[in-house]
Amino acid sequence: MKISTILYVEDNPLDVDLTMEAFKENKIANQVVLANDGVEALEYLRIEGQFKDRKTGNPDFILLDLKMPRMDGLEFLAIIKKDAHFKRIPVIMLTSSREEKDLIRGYDLGVNAYVVKPVDFHALTDVVKKIEAFWAITNEVPPK
Repeated sequence: MKISTILYVEDNPLDVDLTMEAFKENKIANQVVLANDGVEALEYLRIEGQFKDRKTGNPDFILLDLKMPRMDGLEFLAIIKKDAHFKRIPVIMLTSSREEKDLIRGYDLGVNAYVVKPVDFHALTDVVKKIEAFWAITNEVPPK
């Protein structure tokens, strides 16, 4: 099994804790890099700011929240999908928003999947397991 890097973009500490616990519960060994909003996520991708010393290379996929301060998920998505260095990174919107306009806008901007976060921890664990199984193991990413 290949070990992939996941860029997890989420501002809510509770959601971060629950999702990381779901990763642990499922024995998911991927390296998870946390960015608290779209600005930090761009710094990670561009190897800037607090990430200026990280190794080069893109994550295998991005788990992206929608509603965040400074730069929300849709703004971040619009930027990376226009950038030749990042546009092929699969992006999974993992959000609590069930608003049709958010779903449509996400797909218009190039999101690869839109998943509504379940409120129940066991359901979240199942969702995280399915995301990881497909996007980190089954899915083939373009060469880096």
